[in-house]
Amino acid sequence: MAEAAQTPLRPLADSSASAVVAGFIAMLTGYTSSLVLMFQAGQAAGLSNGQISSWIWALSIGMAITCIGLSLRYRAPVMIAWSTPGAALLISSLPGVPYSEAIGAYIICSGLIVICGITGSFDRFMRHIPASIAAALLAGVLFKIGLEICVAAEQQPVLVVSMLLAYLLGKRLMPRYAVLAALVVGCVLAGIFGLLNFENFHLELATPVWTTPSFSLAATISIGIPLFIVAMTSQNLPGMAVLRANGYQVPASPLLNTTGIFSILLAPFGSHGIHMAAISAAICAGPEAHEDPNKRYTAAVWCGVFYGIAGIFGATMAALFAALPKALILSIAALALFASIIGGLTQAMSVPKEREAALITFLVTASGMTLFSVGSAFWGIVAGLLTLVILNAGKKDAA
Repeated sequence: MAEAAQTPLRPLADSSASAVVAGFIAMLTGYTSSLVLMFQAGQAAGLSNGQISSWIWALSIGMAITCIGLSLRYRAPVMIAWSTPGAALLISSLPGVPYSEAIGAYIICSGLIVICGITGSFDRFMRHIPASIAAALLAGVLFKIGLEICVAAEQQPVLVVSMLLAYLLGKRLMPRYAVLAALVVGCVLAGIFGLLNFENFHLELATPVWTTPSFSLAATISIGIPLFIVAMTSQNLPGMAVLRANGYQVPASPLLNTTGIFSILLAPFGSHGIHMAAISAAICAGPEAHEDPNKRYTAAVWCGVFYGIAGIFGATMAALFAALPKALILSIAALALFASIIGGLTQAMSVPKEREAALITFLVTASGMTLFSVGSAFWGIVAGLLTLVILNAGKKDAA
């Protein structure tokens, strides 16, 4: 990717229809996967609709600015997203904690991430992970999403099979627009079958609501520390692995510093933190986004634009995504990730002496296991590196 730095930055000229579509699908996948979790957490904690709307606005604006800024800065598809596991964690931990103290815990979590960025500890850790292990981690993270198309086929077989056929025909006739073809066919059929429901949809601008943070040891222990662990293991670690697996050698420290600082600034408006993305990053970093790897940054830029639009109308997002059939969302996300899964598995098995370690990394990551409240992405890396040490430590280099 080094030659990209020598050419002028022209995001509009470098864009393509496939990049715009990839950016839109990445945004769609991110919001549909966990937007409802924030509504659940907010309602369980007794937050007002205005506070929940402000929460979505803060996350969306933060993701929009950092996605666009970092992707342009590093000429790479740097995708930023909120933490889905973090949102799930808040459903149980946010109720009973004063909201101002929760905001303080968000700030502490983000402060710890900035410390990781400043010290360079995370960068040093990433440099010790072999490319095959990183690729296996990527494939494991994406594998469960790819399987969702089978679940969707059980719910709406005609819709999903038609989308798959449209994708396959697109791959044969116009590979760059295969995902777009599947999306168009899916939307048309959903409309014909009466699966689109816009009854509860209406435009409403989001209004930021400030909450002055306060700090307590209890909130730090119950919210701040768990959010930090989840963010590093389930977001930043696989997010960096996606970039590295696709050939983008972006330094981790500036990304952690930027997302951490923006998270601190936006926390009083409700943001529980923005971090590096893995699944949506794979959509924008893969060949489906653009045939030229040096121009795939435009997919992340477009995703940032869509994030910004979604943030402005944050109060309407749940109704909009609720109008689309779940089978359509699951299928288009899976189809958009096919190429990335293929690339991850291919690279993971490319080094003979590392195949067992890569396989174990893939299996543990794909399992979705949680141990000591830490997600499978972290344990996949641990298992893979441990396997690598046991099988190859002390051996002379030999394929």
